[in-house]
Amino acid sequence: MAGHLDHHAIAEIFRRFHAAEPEPKGELEHVNAFTLLVAVALSAQATDAGVNKATRALFQVADTPQKMLDLGEDGLIGHIRTIGLYRQKARNVIRLSRILVDDHAGRVPSSRAALMALPGVGRKTANVVLNMWFHHPAQAVDTHVFRVANRTGIAPGRSVEAVERGVEDNVPVEYQRHAHHWLILHGRYICTARKPRCRDCLIRDLCPYEEKTP
Repeated sequence: MAGHLDHHAIAEIFRRFHAAEPEPKGELEHVNAFTLLVAVALSAQATDAGVNKATRALFQVADTPQKMLDLGEDGLIGHIRTIGLYRQKARNVIRLSRILVDDHAGRVPSSRAALMALPGVGRKTANVVLNMWFHHPAQAVDTHVFRVANRTGIAPGRSVEAVERGVEDNVPVEYQRHAHHWLILHGRYICTARKPRCRDCLIRDLCPYEEKTP
């Protein structure tokens, strides 16, 4: 685990991320808050590309909780069978759709506690929805964010919660909203798990990671 970077270095890292990609976007396709919530819930242990492939047709017929209930669990399974853990995920999506209709007037709530009370919605999923739809500076920590935060020293931590807090505490506020997207994209395409592409890295000179690749 790298040591902590000082706040000047962290500010410069995010200045560069912002200069390279001012408006980073999540790669999950969605048309509203509900389809975003469903896409994120489906993406656990699956690739964004695989989820997008399955949801394109699904969201044309079921883009609200009521339409999802009308489709039913078997109908939903027909769309998402290519996604890992599809039976459990289908059960959760139908259950959360019922709760949204019964308790939230069919709308996706904008509080973390209300989101996390939904079946199959953990803190990471809640944070993605809060960040991408409601523009709240919530930091969703996936494997990419966890790796990059530790390697670079931006937010070292042994747990997801520690890294989440570290990103919130250490990243300048003007970069908070997009911080997790920059870190995800950096981890997915540059700071990869096995062989990071250090020669292509725009923050190489600021990064304390000792096992840099040539």
